[in-house]
Amino acid sequence: MPKTINVGLVGCRFMGKAHSNAYRQVGRFFDLPVQVVMKALCDIDEPAVKAAVGKLGWESYETDWRKLVRRPDIDVVDICTPNFTHATIAIGAAKAGKHVYCEKPLATSVAEAKRMLKAVQDAGVVHMISQNYRTAPAVALAKQLIEKGLLGKIYHWRAVYLQDWIVDPNFPLVWRLRKELAGSGAHGDLNAHIIDLARFLVGEISEVCGMMETFIKKRPLPEAEGGLTGKAGQKMGEVTVDDCALFLARFDNGAVGTFESTRFATGRKNYNSFEINGSDGSLAFNFERMNELEFYSARDPADQQGFRTILATDASHPYFGVWWPGGHIIGYEHTFTHTVYNLISAIAKNKPASPSFAEGVRNQAVLEAVEKSARTGKWVKVQA
Repeated sequence: MPKTINVGLVGCRFMGKAHSNAYRQVGRFFDLPVQVVMKALCDIDEPAVKAAVGKLGWESYETDWRKLVRRPDIDVVDICTPNFTHATIAIGAAKAGKHVYCEKPLATSVAEAKRMLKAVQDAGVVHMISQNYRTAPAVALAKQLIEKGLLGKIYHWRAVYLQDWIVDPNFPLVWRLRKELAGSGAHGDLNAHIIDLARFLVGEISEVCGMMETFIKKRPLPEAEGGLTGKAGQKMGEVTVDDCALFLARFDNGAVGTFESTRFATGRKNYNSFEINGSDGSLAFNFERMNELEFYSARDPADQQGFRTILATDASHPYFGVWWPGGHIIGYEHTFTHTVYNLISAIAKNKPASPSFAEGVRNQAVLEAVEKSARTGKWVKVQA
């Protein structure tokens, strides 16, 4: 077992900040068998990465990911860059013998995702996709309750992921609104999360029927952009991704599901919510109240039945025991710390990490099947 794990992270903006914070905190709260060293931060924007390296806690910086992955003092490469770059960096890192941790969606197509999976498998390195919502204690508790059979046979999954950050038609055409860079819009960004949660909690998705819509067809080209923001210029460009995506799904186990993602739900900022209904009970979760899980049990006496709210902050709840006394809630950033804990533990023990690139491929297959269904107007089988 190594004594240290040296991390190189590519991308210094929104997700780069979230991942950086996780590496800073993970060893301070979790008992790790190794020391995590924040060795190098990489970004093509040298002024930005130079300013961020010390602020975020890194020892050094690079402006070329190729140089980063060739460094002998890097053990794991963390990819927090725009979607279209994921495959190139991940494959390059794997060929250099580095463990690979990648933001979602894994790629912009199933074919691309499969090439990434083959590269890490051929290299024999640990690989993991960042699906941080799995590690919210309330979601992990939901998984435990389902595995204990408290919901009985699952019939329904319904989920929405609602945001409103591009409702303004003058919001600029940032990279997330360009298909060649993002792959898709709200679908790949937001549905990617609730698809993963559905597979994590309910099971594999076998068939989908979807629709997608772009409400604002043209937007100002950005003069500058960073993270989720940008400064609009005078020239206009075409929006080439979806603003919203909705689909129906059938699961392998007979359950049915509904999914909706949009960036046009005025007033909703990060409304990631799901409900699961089974023969013996139901669960409901809303990330804007991320420390709470609603649970209904049909096994309770008739005069005591009703949804109860579980505050998932007890030391016995998944992940929470390393943090604060019960009732002292945690936030968004903690989910990344939990995810990094899983990653570092897997690397230290030379064991597979979860969710792996194989699961990223399966998520991508659902995304792609929905896009095909939206084009054809037909039900489409999911083929990973």
